[in-house]
Amino acid sequence: MFNRKQKVEKQIHDNEEKYRLLVDNANDAIFIVQDEVIKFSNPKTENIIGYSAEEMAQISFEGLIYQDDRELVLEWYKRRLRGEKAASSCSFQIISKTDARLWVEVNTVLLDWENRPATLNFLRDITAQKKLEAQLQRSQKMEAIGTLAGGVAHDLNNILSGIVGYPDILLMQIPKDSPLIKPIIAMRDSGVKAASIVQDLLTLTRMGIATPVVANINRIISEYLESPEYEKLKFYHPQIDVKINLDVNLLNTRCSTVHLSKVIMNLVINAVEAIPNEGTIILSTENRYIDRPISGYDSIEEGEYVALAVSDTGIGISSEDMEKIFEPFFTKKTMGKSGTGLGMSVVWSTVKDHKGYIDIESTEGKGTKITLYFPATRERVAQEKSSLSIAEYMGDGKSILVVDDLKEQRELAHCMLTKLGYTADTASSGEEAIKYLKDKSADLILLDMIMEPGIDGLETYKKILEVRPGQKAIIASGFSETERVREAQRLGAGQYIKKPYTLEKLGAAVKKEFVP
Repeated sequence: MFNRKQKVEKQIHDNEEKYRLLVDNANDAIFIVQDEVIKFSNPKTENIIGYSAEEMAQISFEGLIYQDDRELVLEWYKRRLRGEKAASSCSFQIISKTDARLWVEVNTVLLDWENRPATLNFLRDITAQKKLEAQLQRSQKMEAIGTLAGGVAHDLNNILSGIVGYPDILLMQIPKDSPLIKPIIAMRDSGVKAASIVQDLLTLTRMGIATPVVANINRIISEYLESPEYEKLKFYHPQIDVKINLDVNLLNTRCSTVHLSKVIMNLVINAVEAIPNEGTIILSTENRYIDRPISGYDSIEEGEYVALAVSDTGIGISSEDMEKIFEPFFTKKTMGKSGTGLGMSVVWSTVKDHKGYIDIESTEGKGTKITLYFPATRERVAQEKSSLSIAEYMGDGKSILVVDDLKEQRELAHCMLTKLGYTADTASSGEEAIKYLKDKSADLILLDMIMEPGIDGLETYKKILEVRPGQKAIIASGFSETERVREAQRLGAGQYIKKPYTLEKLGAAVKKEFVP
C-alpha cells in the first residue's frame, strides 16, 4: 500500500514536472487572468511584457492593452468569459514595461482557477509579422499609385516636348537683340520646370531612374549644399543650424545622381519644415555592413551599404502618420507653400529603385532621423563627360528617320533635326518604318520606345534589322531605360534619350552615333 502511494505521488510529481517544463519553455506566453489581473504566468510572458510575475499581479491586464484597441479587446474578452459565441483568438496591441508597442495574438480558454472562473491565455508576439504586412501594403499601395501616375506622366511628357523643344528652335532664328528672347527663354524654362514635376510622377512608377552611374554620395551632398535651392532655404530659415558629418572614406554606390540629389533636397526641406523655431539638422554618411537582417521601418537585408542619414530636432512623427508619410500628397504643411506634395514619395520610390532601404526613428516633440541604405560598390567614379557647344553637334546632311506614334513629336523632332543640318523623314508607326526601310535607307533612326497601337520600339528594331542589318538607331522614351530598351541596345541600338528632349540633348545624341 505504501509503495503504491509512493508510485502515485511520484507519477503526479513527474507529470507536474513535465507540465512545468512545457510551460516554462514554451515559445508562447502562457498566463491566467482572474479578477482582471494576471494570477499565473510563464517566463515567456515576463519576457514579452517586461513585467515580473509580482508586478503583473499588481496591475490590471486592461492597463497593458493599447488605448485605441482597449474597448474592442475588452468586449471580446468579456464575451469569452461569459461563454458567449466569439472568436477564439484576437489580435491587438499592448504596451510593454519599456513603453514599446507590440502586436500580439491571444487565444483564450475558459477554466476554473482555485474554484473560480478564469481564462487561460496563450499570447504570441506578432510584431515582426505585422511589420512585414505593413511593408507589403505600403509597397502595393505605392505600386498602384505609380501605375496611375505613369499614364498621366507619359501624356504630359509628350505635351511638354513642344514647350521645351520649340523655344530652342525659335532662339536660333531670331536676332540676338530681339525683345522676344527673354519671354521665349522664360517659356522654355517653365517647360523644363514642369518636366521636372512630371519626372517626380515618373519616379513613382518605379520607371523613372535613369541609367545608374558610379558616384559618391558625399559629393552629391556637397553639390546640393552649394546650390541656389539650398542658399534660398538657409535665407528663409536662418534660425536652423545645419551640421555636416560625412565619412571621408565613404564607399561609392551605383545611382542616378539627379534622383539622389532630389532625395537629399526633399529630406532637408522636410527636416527644416519640421522645426517650428530654432533647431538643428544633421546630414551624415557612413559605411555600414549589415551581417544579419535588421527589422525596422524596412527589413534591411545583409550586405554592405552606404548610409545617408538626415536627423532633426523637430516635432517628430506620430505613429498614425508614420504609415502615411511616403504616400503622394500626404502632408501636414500649408497647401501651396511646400512644393508638390510628392517629396517623400519621390524619396521612397528612388530608394526602392536603387534596391535600397529606409529606416525611421522618431519621437513626437523630440525629432526624427531618417536613414537611407544604398548598396555600396568599390567601383571607381567615372570621369564626367564634357558637353558640346551647339556648333559641335551640327549635322552634315545625313538622313534620319523619326519613328513616333504622336504627330506632335514627329513634327518637333523633324524640325529640330532639320535645324541641326540633317535630312529628316518621319514614320507614324513601327510597321510604317519597316515598310519605309524596305525601299529607302536612313543613316540613323530616332525610335520611340512606346507606340500604340501596333508594335513597340524593340519589336520594330528587331524587324528593321532583318531588312537592314547593322542599322544605326537611338531610342527615345518618356520613361527611363527599361529592360526592353537595354535589349534593343544589345542588338545594336546606341544612345537612349529621355523625353522631353532639348535641342542640345538630341543634337549630342545624334552626333555621338556618327562620331563615336
